[in-house]
Amino acid sequence: MDKIIEITESARKYLAELLAKQEGESVGIRIFIQDPGTPKAETCLAYCKAGDEQLDDVKLDDTPFTTHIDRKSVPYLSEAYVDFAEDKMGGQLTIKAPNARGVQLNENSTLEERINHALWNDVNPSLAAHGGEVSLVDLVEGNIAVLRFGGGCQGCSAVDMTLKDGVEKTLMEKIPELGGVRDVTDHSDRSQAFY
Repeated sequence: MDKIIEITESARKYLAELLAKQEGESVGIRIFIQDPGTPKAETCLAYCKAGDEQLDDVKLDDTPFTTHIDRKSVPYLSEAYVDFAEDKMGGQLTIKAPNARGVQLNENSTLEERINHALWNDVNPSLAAHGGEVSLVDLVEGNIAVLRFGGGCQGCSAVDMTLKDGVEKTLMEKIPELGGVRDVTDHSDRSQAFY
């Protein structure tokens, strides 16, 4: 496997010193992207105690400490790096992942990447007019996309119609192998609903 993420020498030194101060056995780091492939994507680096890693994480062998990478985040970490720059206040750790908000779709793009791309480029711009949005939570057996509505869509009385006639129809046109969609949103909270 090609190098997933560049961790500069100064960042390695800083992180190794930081991890050495942590109590407990086998504390390392875990790098992941929250909401990968979306405009809300955020690159995260967190402490990872032994047992906190996920079964499908990718473990890096070229760091002086245990480093786990979330497998779903890997495609979004191309050209990513972690750096540390010393300054008068001590220093700053910087994580840059220029492709976190989306990769260019191609014939090798995963179903999850294509669903996220369609949601953020074709579905959410329409929902934004009502202060709403929808995001992919999971992809389950039968290629069913499990979605969560937010903003003005949460608790909206028209959400069933929006789900079937809007979101599902758009996704099925764009992604024929999608088996359908399912909503996991708690629509009993109508405090921000658009009517």
